[in-house]
Amino acid sequence: MVDIAYGKSRFVPLEIEHKYGPNVHLLDDPLAWTQLARLCARETVQPAVGRLVRVLYERLSEIVLAAEFPKKRIDVPTRMVSSSPEAVYRGIAIDDATKAVTVGIARAGTMPSQVVYDLLNAELDPSAVRQDHLFMSRQTNEAGQVTGATWHDAKIGRDVEGRIVLFPDPMGATGSSLVSAMTHYKTQLEGTPGRCIAMHLIVTPEYLKNVLTSHPDTIIYAWRIDRGLSPKDVLATIPGTHWERERGLDNHQYIVPGAGGVGELLNNAWI
Repeated sequence: MVDIAYGKSRFVPLEIEHKYGPNVHLLDDPLAWTQLARLCARETVQPAVGRLVRVLYERLSEIVLAAEFPKKRIDVPTRMVSSSPEAVYRGIAIDDATKAVTVGIARAGTMPSQVVYDLLNAELDPSAVRQDHLFMSRQTNEAGQVTGATWHDAKIGRDVEGRIVLFPDPMGATGSSLVSAMTHYKTQLEGTPGRCIAMHLIVTPEYLKNVLTSHPDTIIYAWRIDRGLSPKDVLATIPGTHWERERGLDNHQYIVPGAGGVGELLNNAWI
């Protein structure tokens, strides 16, 4: 018989209170906040930058798999079964037949996607796991404002039918890159994704508005919401209460307080 304690999963990650809707998950984790603050500090450079991004995405990936991936019943004999026939774990586990794709958006998303890919291969049947690669950059106008995303190259598998498609990209600033990528996956490939999940270190209110307006079924996970340019009275309210007055982007669409250019930091791009 199945022990009733493990007959079903009730796992729900702890989140901060907000009013952005049920598809947005802003995680409440003081250790992650500490590590993210250290990552964002101006004195933090490689190799600490790479280590912190990896650690934060390892934990974020585990939460997303536990919360969002299908479950199944398993029966696993333990090493004690030779002496005790009852030594069989009967309970819930992640369904390893789940089909998944992780999308690495260069440059900042390359390492996070690899972290996700490694976990998917460890916990799922590797024959159902794929990693795609997109090479995109911001498209800006003469004032330096982001107007969209430009595709430079892509290595993408064709089939997405029923697959969980994950977009692990550290900074959710304007949402232009994610909207472009998600539109492509929904309209230009074979089949329809089972669900699309965005995984970030930091997001802004503007990002949430843009992505959820274009793709309202998107599931979004993030360690932090940055709205540092909002008026003081707005900062004193629960996030999302005055969504239209919240601001996390400066005039060049960089996040405040933010982390600076994570893609540049990960790759020492200025050297």
